[in-house]
Amino acid sequence: MELNDDQKAVRDWVHGFAEGVMRPAAAEWDEREEFPWPVVQEAARIGLYSLDFYAQQFLDPTGLSIPVVLEELFWGDAGLGLAVAGTGLAAISVFTNGTKEQVGTWVPQMYGTPDDVKVAAFCSSEPDAGSDVAAMRTRAVYDAAKDEWVLNGTKAWATNGGIAHVHVVVAVVDPELGARGHASFVVPPGTPGLSQGQKFRKHGIRASHTAEVVLQDVRVPGHCLLGGKDRLDERLARARERAAQGGAPAGNDAMATFEASRPAVGAQAVGIARAAYEVALDYARTRVQFGRPIIENQGVAFQLADMRTRIDAARLLVWRASRMAAAGERFTAAEGSMSKLFAGETAKTVTMQAMQILGGNGYTRDYPVERMHRDAAIYTVFEGTSEIQRLVIARALSGMPLR
Repeated sequence: MELNDDQKAVRDWVHGFAEGVMRPAAAEWDEREEFPWPVVQEAARIGLYSLDFYAQQFLDPTGLSIPVVLEELFWGDAGLGLAVAGTGLAAISVFTNGTKEQVGTWVPQMYGTPDDVKVAAFCSSEPDAGSDVAAMRTRAVYDAAKDEWVLNGTKAWATNGGIAHVHVVVAVVDPELGARGHASFVVPPGTPGLSQGQKFRKHGIRASHTAEVVLQDVRVPGHCLLGGKDRLDERLARARERAAQGGAPAGNDAMATFEASRPAVGAQAVGIARAAYEVALDYARTRVQFGRPIIENQGVAFQLADMRTRIDAARLLVWRASRMAAAGERFTAAEGSMSKLFAGETAKTVTMQAMQILGGNGYTRDYPVERMHRDAAIYTVFEGTSEIQRLVIARALSGMPLR
């Protein structure tokens, strides 16, 4: 797992954007708690926020390009990084569940152009159904006479929800099948009945827009069902047969999207942890107490040693899962969840240790580790809590299905 010259060049290019554009703007957008359109527009202007760029990275046969890019973006700043990368989750859903025609139609519209930047939103979680996808209440009912699907419900915690040009919505199509009775739909721009609900005021990643998405009799054409109706009918028939036979539940669109994205989320957490570690290391080398730099104190040096070890271990787990996914290898021990679990907890631990090393300075907004610690907190919560990741891993090890 060694980066080639092209990957190193992309890494350095993204790092330059993170250092030159994102870091100087990070504190301002964190305070404003607004979507940073100027930063995303600048990313689009240089080609960093574009379908072409991300498609090239996704096509990398080693699987390492995406985690390398995300680590550098989130090294710059997590809130701004998620503003730039947040559209990717909706794009992954279309890539994972859609037909080639749907990918070609909808994914370009998610990014727009450098002169007319757009974003997209993936809407799965609900006020009473986060990790418990079986508790989802948003319904999609097929109107055969018009070949339309009618969506009703409320989604919560949607990145870019309400401000997105394109929304991808996971809904229940067969309530009797629980999590097996879900499907994903593209809601085109300007569709009547879709609106933004509450915008959430968050502890961290404040530059990323997170809101409820309300769906009231939202009608979408039949071709907006990802994968098409024939494939959905076949999948539902298999699920009913398995249920009748007492078999293990089959997968669903939301879980497929999350499983594909977990190593990428781990890479984001690695970027935050690395950024905090570098601040703490530089501070420890230059901060003099009792006549010597504090890094010469074993208590500080050992913390830094642990921080660096955890960061490198987290990165290797992320790279392994990314490489396996790119090679089409099956996750036999929930390696994607392992990478997200360890990297997310590493980000929380390392940012807290960085604050401790900086002492009182680390607790102030004059230094970035306070913001990094707030940003890191979400990485043990979203896209599956640490407890859910442990459950997924344990189920994989035991051979039991995740119900």
